[in-house]
Amino acid sequence: MKRNKILVIGAGGQLGSELTQGLWNVYGKENVIATDVKEPQGILTEGNFEILDVLKQKNLFDFIQKNNITQIYHLAAVLSATGEKNPKFAWHLNMDGLIHVLDAAVEFKIDKVYWPSSIAVFGPNTPKVNTPQDTVMDPATIYGISKLAGERWCEWYHNKHGVDVRSLRYPGLIGYKTKPGGGTTDYAVDIYFKAIAEKKYDCFLKPDTFLPMMYMDDAVKATLDLMEAPAEKIKVRSSYNISSMSFSPEEIANNITKHIPDFKISYTPDFRQAIADSWPKSIDDTAARKDWGWQPQFDLQRMTKEILANLHSTTEVL
Repeated sequence: MKRNKILVIGAGGQLGSELTQGLWNVYGKENVIATDVKEPQGILTEGNFEILDVLKQKNLFDFIQKNNITQIYHLAAVLSATGEKNPKFAWHLNMDGLIHVLDAAVEFKIDKVYWPSSIAVFGPNTPKVNTPQDTVMDPATIYGISKLAGERWCEWYHNKHGVDVRSLRYPGLIGYKTKPGGGTTDYAVDIYFKAIAEKKYDCFLKPDTFLPMMYMDDAVKATLDLMEAPAEKIKVRSSYNISSMSFSPEEIANNITKHIPDFKISYTPDFRQAIADSWPKSIDDTAARKDWGWQPQFDLQRMTKEILANLHSTTEVL
């Protein structure tokens, strides 16, 4: 039986650090190499870690060959809000990094490649409620434009070269183990940290701005479920819609006050409001549920209770 050797690119990000832990649980720490352009922090110091810049193609190819890599999880990207401040670099990293990975998959006959897309591929003319798997896609940000282009590249490499590349269109991802990384949905991460530390939060979105969201545990589960599914069950080779819950800043604040009664929220919308307004309010993920059995485990109430309990515990330890 062939031994799996997993490469995680961009492991230092919000998703990367927790997905790396999920991969440890499946494949063992000795078979997972986490990489990033920055030195490891936190949990990543406990496993195999190396510095790797995906934009340096020769270094990437040499690394893959040297370590006999069989699967690649390519997570390195500039997110939505940060990408609007430096659009040309966002396009460079998000596009060239992906193409380097896909070329490596062809060159070294990589078994599977994972690459995340996003609800940012949708835009102002996309149906906002129960956004379909196949619909109008007119992204309004460089991040969304790069993700839409990336979806087309993934499908092309699958069709032309047989690359087993798989992808999910993540909604906003919420976790407590790492700080926000520059996304428009990051308020739903930062609000918990501020609730514990300051008992107040000034939100950069309007109170009634509904967006699709997902707890990090569900995001990791969805990713691993997708990658473990038999290839014949993967019918979508661009990227699957994936969903868990949808809520507004006002709703998440109300849930927090059930646990922290004196928590207060204020609202100062900024440029990220326009980005959020161009995105869906809820997602139809029927294809993912039908093809490979996706089923979320967390709703807003359960997620809030778990995050606050863990942050309280961390604060007490610190």
